[in-house]
Amino acid sequence: MLKVVQRGEESDGGTAGFPSFIDEIVHDGARKMLAAALQAEVAAYVEQFADQVDEDGRRLVVRTGYHQPRTVVTSAGAVEVKAPRVNDKRTDPETGERQRFSSAILPAWARRSPQITEVLPLLYLHGLSSGDFAPALMQFLGTGAGLSASSITRLMTQWQDEARAFAARDPSSVDYVYLWADRIHLKIRLKQEKLCLLVMIGVRADGRKELVALADGFRESHESWADLLRDCRRRGMRAPILAVGDGALGFWKALREVFPQTKEQRCWFHKQANVLAALPKSAHRGALAAMKEIYNAEDADKARAAITAFERDYGAKFPKAVAKIVDDADVLLEFYHYYPAEHWIHLRTTNPIESTFATVRLRSKVTKGPGSRAAGARDGIQADRGR
Repeated sequence: MLKVVQRGEESDGGTAGFPSFIDEIVHDGARKMLAAALQAEVAAYVEQFADQVDEDGRRLVVRTGYHQPRTVVTSAGAVEVKAPRVNDKRTDPETGERQRFSSAILPAWARRSPQITEVLPLLYLHGLSSGDFAPALMQFLGTGAGLSASSITRLMTQWQDEARAFAARDPSSVDYVYLWADRIHLKIRLKQEKLCLLVMIGVRADGRKELVALADGFRESHESWADLLRDCRRRGMRAPILAVGDGALGFWKALREVFPQTKEQRCWFHKQANVLAALPKSAHRGALAAMKEIYNAEDADKARAAITAFERDYGAKFPKAVAKIVDDADVLLEFYHYYPAEHWIHLRTTNPIESTFATVRLRSKVTKGPGSRAAGARDGIQADRGR
């Protein structure tokens, strides 16, 4: 069996190594995006008055560092912001007062914004899918003020550069223990109904989760998954110990070609849905309870006993539904071979991806030698599989 020991924790550290991944993304993403938007707004303002100079030929409107950090409270938590400072030496010809730059994005009085948590899914949907970040920014800011054409162009260029850098980064220094894989179906490209997002999230030996890959692909496409996995391997990614995903044949066929040593775990969330689809509604409640008995069992032996009970109770009337579990028993129960047991709840489903991209999916509908390395080099991993 494989045992994962959290750094600085005992083996019974439980879920401490699994913080909310979406909260981390939203908090850090909100801070970075707000900073980028403020930079673009100030750059556009300074550029607008680049031709206005004093008697010595020096510009009247220039950047001068940053204001003191301030905190904006969001539903993603407190986000610290350092707004760029502008020195505007122009004077109003009528009043004689100095002109002042006032950010339309972050007014001086702003201390709270409930909309920041919406920004990442909107940015992805509008930005990646249509190339137009303006709708996302307007949702984020609650207004189109400050979003000049040059600001939008500057932000788009920056984000596209960041996306390319992420896709080309070197993952050779990272050793992933677990890998979740799923495809997110979006309804934002009506002419390409089968197009989807291919998502992979990995877990390091110390329990940290991180986005491994995100790319366009096609539903159930073996080649789409194979291209993504081959690209990761080409850039230095090593085979994870365990991959978790639903029964999509495209991913598993590609995984066996690119990382044949990686073990397979089928997602129970998807499996339950497939089984219930093969049963009449009158049998759903009992079947769901029976399936929970399987994946909530104390160990693999008790889980197999629960499968036998499920087959006995439903096999005569609903053989197709029962076959969905019996035929995949090994890959449905693979998670029992990994410790500590507190990790099982994370390993038996692709929920880390499902929960992270739930808002994206919702808004898209609205908008239309491996053995020796595993035993030694992986910090915190002990390999003693007894099968």
